[in-house]
Amino acid sequence: MTDITQGAAAAGGWSPERSAAGGHNPYLIAFVVSIATFMEVLDTTIANVSLRHIAGGLAVGLDESTYVITSYLVANAIVLSISGWLSTVIGRKRFYMMCVATFSAASLLCGFAWSLEALVLFRILQGLGGGGMATSEQAILADSFPPHKRGQAFAIYGVAVVVAPVIGPTLGGWITDTYSWHWVFLINVPMGLISLFLVGTLVKEPSGAEEERGKLLAKGLRVDYVGFILVAIGLGSLEFVLDEGQRNDWFGSTMIVVFACLSAFCLLALIPWELTREDPIVDIRLLGRRQFGACFVVMLGTGAVLISTTQLIPQLLQTELNYTAMLAGLALSPGGVATLVLMPVVGRLVGMVQPKYLIMTGAAICAVAMWHLTGINGDITYGYAAMARILLALGLPFLFLPVTTASYDGMPPDKTNQASALINVARNIGGSVGVALAQTILAQRQQFHQSRLIEHLAPSDLGYQQSVDAMTRFFQAQGSNASDAASQAIAWVGRTLQQQVDFLAYIDVFWMLAIIAVLMIPVAAILRPIDLRAPARGH
Repeated sequence: MTDITQGAAAAGGWSPERSAAGGHNPYLIAFVVSIATFMEVLDTTIANVSLRHIAGGLAVGLDESTYVITSYLVANAIVLSISGWLSTVIGRKRFYMMCVATFSAASLLCGFAWSLEALVLFRILQGLGGGGMATSEQAILADSFPPHKRGQAFAIYGVAVVVAPVIGPTLGGWITDTYSWHWVFLINVPMGLISLFLVGTLVKEPSGAEEERGKLLAKGLRVDYVGFILVAIGLGSLEFVLDEGQRNDWFGSTMIVVFACLSAFCLLALIPWELTREDPIVDIRLLGRRQFGACFVVMLGTGAVLISTTQLIPQLLQTELNYTAMLAGLALSPGGVATLVLMPVVGRLVGMVQPKYLIMTGAAICAVAMWHLTGINGDITYGYAAMARILLALGLPFLFLPVTTASYDGMPPDKTNQASALINVARNIGGSVGVALAQTILAQRQQFHQSRLIEHLAPSDLGYQQSVDAMTRFFQAQGSNASDAASQAIAWVGRTLQQQVDFLAYIDVFWMLAIIAVLMIPVAAILRPIDLRAPARGH
């Protein structure tokens, strides 16, 4: 590396002595830390398709089994927000290995859970371990690569983050159908052990990070207990409201109102409290930076579009078109292949094109993908659904990689842990908000469209009379007598109307997601340019 490149790298918050690669090829380190990433992100979606089997196996209702998902998300959100501080205090590599070990051990316990209460408890432990992984992984990558090569590093990491939710439903359905729901959790154990061995052997604790940790401890470790409590209650309550709101009639439920008020109070109180702390547990000052604040907002939108569509598309295919769980999951798989192919390409482009232009391109592609889905009807094919996911998958690398890379631009070395934590919190909260918003709009628009379409199901309506007469003749031709054929015709008209109501509601949801994607474009436009000349001169 030339003096020019070294100077530019140092200006970006990186120096060779801070490398976490420890003399090994940094791309090998990127692959190693991506193993646990893939395992953790996969687990957020793989259990979804197994809920019915879990409910049956533990003799509980399907509504109760959803706590298996909710408990994990709440624990995950709490740890994500404070993982940057914990990583600095404990040490990046040590904290990361503790998280992987906790996640793997909790996965083993989940696989042998004997009751719903036990499974929820073990899922909380699993969420606590999984929540700390992403922050440490991204900080390790930022330490292993100079700034002009971080795009390629995050491309390898991004494959795990984006592809895992895509194959999760398919893999979860296959494992559950072929073996049992227990193996959905047990497969994490060998992957966790492999990750622990490779990280322990290959990853080095950067000397710069150790110096920062030593300085922090030398001043006397002052734990921000109030900040931690505010974060835990605020984000935990918010996740609960978002996950349970639709099932409990939102603010028609006293429980939802209580948790919503609790979340609002704690998160608002967190702002003045953390701004006046010398060592805040969450450095919210970073959100006031133009570069980082814009990246945070874009990541919120990216999480909303990615996670909500990962849930909506299989749900649509299963409920309206009678796809099996595995076939519905397979409709997402071509998108995973597209992302896998495009990630390295975008990783290269990050070092050549300004991030804001790449992000604007990605947001536009995602908006087109959502617009494509507004054309759904009862005659769509598997190819139509797969193409919609492929379009979205083509846009995601242009969002995920430049946002992750740009968020570290100009970031002081001692703030990389906090920055990584907040970016991952944005993706987590964005996903939860996106799913909650999608399900709420879906339910409300179903009611709206049903109330409008049902106006035409009157005996005096000419179209209704013609439809019933035509279907009555059809069922009579199939062998039914006149009375039965008339009843079957009326039932058929009712089912057809309900299907049309559902399709119209899904179309409204996809329009909402298209608007979110479009709104990311002006947010990306405010990103400041970064210096792309240094890497070219260094080669």
